[in-house]
Amino acid sequence: MTKPVVIAGGGIGGLTLALTLHQIGVSCIVLESAREMRPLGVGINLQPNAVRELFDLGLDQDVLDRVGVEASEWALLGLNGKEVHVEPRGLAAGYKWPQYAVHRGALHMALYAAVQDRLGSQAVLFGQKVTGYQRLEDGVGVQVTESDGQTKTLMARLLIGADGIHSSVRAQMHPKQPPIHWGGALMWRGTVRAKPLRTSGSFVGLGTHQQRMVIYPISPPDAKGMVLINWIAEVTAEDTSGWQPDRWFRSAQLDDFIHHFDKFRYDWLDVPAFLSAADCVYENPMIDRDPVATWVDGPVALMGDAAHAMYPTGSNGASQAVVDARVLGAKFIRHGVSPEALAAYDSELCAPVSKLVLRNREAGPFGLLDLLHARCGGIFDDIETVIPAPERKKFMASYKEAAGFAVEQLNAAPPTILPCERVAD
Repeated sequence: MTKPVVIAGGGIGGLTLALTLHQIGVSCIVLESAREMRPLGVGINLQPNAVRELFDLGLDQDVLDRVGVEASEWALLGLNGKEVHVEPRGLAAGYKWPQYAVHRGALHMALYAAVQDRLGSQAVLFGQKVTGYQRLEDGVGVQVTESDGQTKTLMARLLIGADGIHSSVRAQMHPKQPPIHWGGALMWRGTVRAKPLRTSGSFVGLGTHQQRMVIYPISPPDAKGMVLINWIAEVTAEDTSGWQPDRWFRSAQLDDFIHHFDKFRYDWLDVPAFLSAADCVYENPMIDRDPVATWVDGPVALMGDAAHAMYPTGSNGASQAVVDARVLGAKFIRHGVSPEALAAYDSELCAPVSKLVLRNREAGPFGLLDLLHARCGGIFDDIETVIPAPERKKFMASYKEAAGFAVEQLNAAPPTILPCERVAD
């Protein structure tokens, strides 16, 4: 019996890879450290490059409509609530594929349901934490600790570390990596049911790098015109010395931060009142990891946050994990299920995505708000006198190109994996 590819981690990237390997005829198994699959998290965005890949995996528009809503507009607003930059997104921007704002947990569960349906109920094993690996002549020994504390070693053709920002696979591959990087920003996230801002598909960024709100719907309007809205309140701390690594997606209270947004009151939005209606609040530090020189060690590779944890400023962390999975599949088709395929994947993605990680530290597309703050403190009468339209458009176009979803480039690109392609073993 051929040894499987072992995927460490059953998140969005790991499950997308499992579906991809099944599509191209490669045996795999997913090891997930949690005891069960639960719909965790709040809103995320899927850029058109990721939606294209999910469609090609057979997750059609009906699936994405059930877990989110098409994004149609991206709007940046200054401290006085006036427009800085507004542009269409997804199909409205000329892409062949839509952009989606989705509930992360709902998308995760949809991917898990697809894995169970296509690969079987035993494709994902729970309570199985990958703690390390041993390179072998004909594959890799995967070291696993079970939820009851017992340890074992599984023999695999390849090991793919999709085990997140705290990846044990990455820690062994790069034992001298620096600790998790925190740039000083704290985020509070949650959802609220309310009328949508601007349009039913508008992504709104409001404020400066010191205090910023990000607001977008993740469900279509109900009979009363109400939608589930994802919100992020971000504050840059003056003192960064007291950060604790365990401050990660923990429950929080509005009183912890709402005072920072007391002046965010406009005729179209009262932010304090809006936040006060939230049905949940979670605190997150805005963290990432310094890029590494390679994501590959022979028969072992990293993907998703294990490879390139990045600030969410570009709304493309989950999208890149999906793209990682599909590029890995394409390399298996070309090079076989082999270390050579992993090396080709590394060669294509590691360097440019590492640059994107660093670019997101500079606020990604929200850098326009930083520029606005530097030039006028976020208050203006006519944006053209502060950041002229050609400068704004050039800034945004440069980011889309770097992130791999420039419209002309993406629309002209051939499918990553053709429907008929399979791995020839």
